[in-house]
Amino acid sequence: MKRISLKLLASAAVVLLFSGAVYASGGGHHEVDSGVLLKDFLYRCFNFAITVGILAYFVTKPVRKGLAGRSEGVAESLAAAEKTKAEAEAKFAEYDQKLAKASAEIESIYEDIRREGELEKARILESAKEMAAKITQDAEKTASNEVNKARVELRQEATRMAIEIAGELLKKNFTKDDQSRLVDEYMQKVGDLH
Repeated sequence: MKRISLKLLASAAVVLLFSGAVYASGGGHHEVDSGVLLKDFLYRCFNFAITVGILAYFVTKPVRKGLAGRSEGVAESLAAAEKTKAEAEAKFAEYDQKLAKASAEIESIYEDIRREGELEKARILESAKEMAAKITQDAEKTASNEVNKARVELRQEATRMAIEIAGELLKKNFTKDDQSRLVDEYMQKVGDLH
């Protein structure tokens, strides 16, 4: 505030001196006594000082109030800015915490999904192994049944063929004398039994 008053006074003094110098040079060529000029200069300086004093007296109060109001406004603005900054930092911390929590949840979900995928993979592989073992057992049973069936059919075929061969051999080599001898032997055995 004192700086403003000093600047105002210095500016007024410069203007006064300049106007005094212009007045003293007088524009025209009148000769005036230097004492009158000095007296007039001092009178003008006195009037200027009184005018500046009155202005300073009446203007300083509103200027002080304005500056005080401005200082209070600036202080309030700073306080509001600090409050807003603190709120923004609190929001940032809250969002940062939520983001960290969300990241942790995402990581947890990812781990759960990966773990479930591995368990499902293990279950599928185990099921496939069991199915392969069952298919192998079924194939072995089917092969064994087919081999047994083939053996039975082979025996039946061999028996049928043996009977046919034996029948043919009998027809070729069996004579009427052999037939009567067999009938006699059979009768004798039947008679021994009774």
